[in-house]
Amino acid sequence: MGIPTPDKTDDDFWAAFADLVDPPWNEPAHDDAFTMDERIHDAVRDLADRISTRLLAYRAAGKTPDPVLMAAPDVQLALLRALYEAKQSVDRLAESAATVAGRSGATYAQLGAAWGGIKRQSARLKWPHAVVRKTASESIPLHYAGGTAVVHHDAEADAWWFTATAADQQEWESEPVHASYAEAIAGATEFLLAHTAPDRPASDRPASG
Repeated sequence: MGIPTPDKTDDDFWAAFADLVDPPWNEPAHDDAFTMDERIHDAVRDLADRISTRLLAYRAAGKTPDPVLMAAPDVQLALLRALYEAKQSVDRLAESAATVAGRSGATYAQLGAAWGGIKRQSARLKWPHAVVRKTASESIPLHYAGGTAVVHHDAEADAWWFTATAADQQEWESEPVHASYAEAIAGATEFLLAHTAPDRPASDRPASG
């Protein structure tokens, strides 16, 4: 059975959005893994270059460090420190992805499968707030992309809406027009992703519908 690919303007877009595709991913190939290693290495080398005491001393002296200095033991320790920061970033991004997936319908079993095949109980311990039981009266917080959003249900309109404060301190409050929690959380996520960096020019705010 084919996977539906409606446009956002199509009537069935949000229904398709909320319907979890199975399987959710294709297993990465070896080339994909090597490419990931290279990109991560580039990122952590850039950070190590900026925090290494030795390399900073060279630049302070007006000299360009020779590339061979990357093999110096203290520079490798700076690289190791940069790798730790990369791990912290991965953990933060994983928590965000697990939270968005879990609060949009994914189970802990599915989260565990995505995280290298860990058991459901381990996924629950790792992300205890990712999957929540929600009723129509609950207001549900979401932390994503450095910002925070709260999704609410309007009983009178029988619709969902959200308030959000992004990483760049931009704020937004939608109208109660979202037909489902999944649609509201998608709108909140879209806003937070559009306002991730304080120095990034504010993009147009999403339409409240």
